[in-house]
Amino acid sequence: MSKLVGAASAYGSATVVNAIATGRGAAFGVDLRVRARVELTADSRKITGKVTDGKCESPRLIKICVRKVLEHLGLEQTCGARVETRSEFPIAVGLSSSSAAANATVLATFAALGKRPRPKLVLDLGVDAAFEAGVTITGALDDAAASLYGCGVVTDNTKRQILKRFKLDPKLKILIYIPPGKFYTSKIRQKRFKPIREGVELAHKMALKGEILNALTLNGLLYSSMFGHDTLPALEAVAKGALAAGLTGTGPAVVAIAKSTEARNIDKAWRARAGKVIITKPASKIYE
Repeated sequence: MSKLVGAASAYGSATVVNAIATGRGAAFGVDLRVRARVELTADSRKITGKVTDGKCESPRLIKICVRKVLEHLGLEQTCGARVETRSEFPIAVGLSSSSAAANATVLATFAALGKRPRPKLVLDLGVDAAFEAGVTITGALDDAAASLYGCGVVTDNTKRQILKRFKLDPKLKILIYIPPGKFYTSKIRQKRFKPIREGVELAHKMALKGEILNALTLNGLLYSSMFGHDTLPALEAVAKGALAAGLTGTGPAVVAIAKSTEARNIDKAWRARAGKVIITKPASKIYE
């Protein structure tokens, strides 16, 4: 077969409400991308993968994503593939690297075949792949949809429904504090979250009513207490003028939303800590 290559990218995202405790969540896209390149080969059923930015990271998810697309199109007996991803942000810190990698890989596989899939199909294939790879508890529709659409979403992950979309002011700054270490969602057991379930349900209701900033801060405090993450970086950001701040995903990263005038003070405070600070903005492009 002639050489068929496709490339695509998807945004990372930050958490407003983590869906692990209740199955319902909310997230928004951030202007940091995961890029995927897929080359289809004549070696049927052989799919190889490489996570360029993480020598210790498994390519299992992205390989499954390619297989899901080929199976959907009835091509799994016809061709194999080589897939590679590269991320602009650290993996396994709470910025939805898995959802972004899944979206980018699914899109790149379709692109190699000259096809542009419907958004729901991209999300369904990516969520199915994430379940099979064991990198998610709820399917992470909130993260995946925010990553794909490049906006904010409030979701019911258990029903795979997007309940609401929202946009953040593009002039706002998104600051991300990444302390040393990683935290893998696959290690979590869902039953342990009963003590914070009511609080998380309240945060989700707030997000549905448009109280995104308050929901983010409340959610971050609740989940930080469960995971044993330090709450001081988020509280410090709020004290320095952040509109909202809290744990993103299962952490350990903390995200803050701030006006440009306050971002410098938050950045200065966080850079006094061990770790890394990234300053970016809300994602803006929407995949339709």
